[in-house]
Amino acid sequence: MRIRYAASVATAASVAMLALVLSVAASLALGSRHIALSVVCDALVSGGTSHDAQVVVNLRVPRTLAALLGGGALGLAGSVMQAITRNPLADPGVLGINAGAAFAVVATTATLGVTSSGVNLAASVGGAAAASLLVFVLSGRGAAGSRARLALAGIAVSAALTSVTQAIVSSNRLAFNEFRFWVSGSLEGVDMTSVVRAGCLIGAGGVVALLLSSALGILSLGDEAAMSLGVRVRVARSLAVVSVTALAAGATALAGPLAFVGLAVPLLVRRVVGARQGAIAGWSILVGAVWVCLADVASRLVLAPSEAPVGVIVALVGAPFFIARASGRGMS
Repeated sequence: MRIRYAASVATAASVAMLALVLSVAASLALGSRHIALSVVCDALVSGGTSHDAQVVVNLRVPRTLAALLGGGALGLAGSVMQAITRNPLADPGVLGINAGAAFAVVATTATLGVTSSGVNLAASVGGAAAASLLVFVLSGRGAAGSRARLALAGIAVSAALTSVTQAIVSSNRLAFNEFRFWVSGSLEGVDMTSVVRAGCLIGAGGVVALLLSSALGILSLGDEAAMSLGVRVRVARSLAVVSVTALAAGATALAGPLAFVGLAVPLLVRRVVGARQGAIAGWSILVGAVWVCLADVASRLVLAPSEAPVGVIVALVGAPFFIARASGRGMS
């Protein structure tokens, strides 16, 4: 049995690593302008001065890194969120992160009239963090029932922020135009400065999430069992919320709200590696990165030479996982 399990994991690892390499190569080579892999390699090694080399170095490398960072962050955030709520249908949106980021972007655009990527990055991170903090405060203290209160607080905060966002959007044309572009999810125009800034936040959240893997695995047994085994439930859950906020806020700041990645990726991973939280977390990073990177490549090709929003492609792939899980078929 153990040999069979090890063989299946090794096979899955080989497939995942091959998919990662192919997705990165496709992201660097394919788009409205196809570039030969030899040119891509030359641009990465020596920089190059040709137009194609500049496209690779200045546009596609930051975009590929953003896709990998955002996808990996959302996959990891989803695995942590499902662990602390013990709900396989939970994702980072439970904390109101997307709603908080959208509200901050719209409010900043409406009040300041600025639509630069740097301002949107700061606004989305700040809004996501503020919404997550509000949800956590409203969920109250104490272990008993805290999971249910966390979800209810998240629903309430998300609904309130969404209502205010829609009110601002309906009365401000500039905010509407910015929101329409941002909410669909896009990696177009991402620069290396944004990747580095969001990457620092994602890296910090990822370190916390991985260090908590053992405690979260025990926490999945239930609050009382975890406390009896020496886990400080409130501290572990608080740190987990912080890590999810950092991960999802960084990913949302880079690419906008990408639905279903945080939900579907841990579900898919759990079917391969079982219920071990450490393995789920590590694999969710890899699978999430490949998922979003391939979706970004597809977004450039389906309507070439125009682009489809990457958020639409991600949702089209992720929705069947949600439907299958919600209906109880094929994802047990």
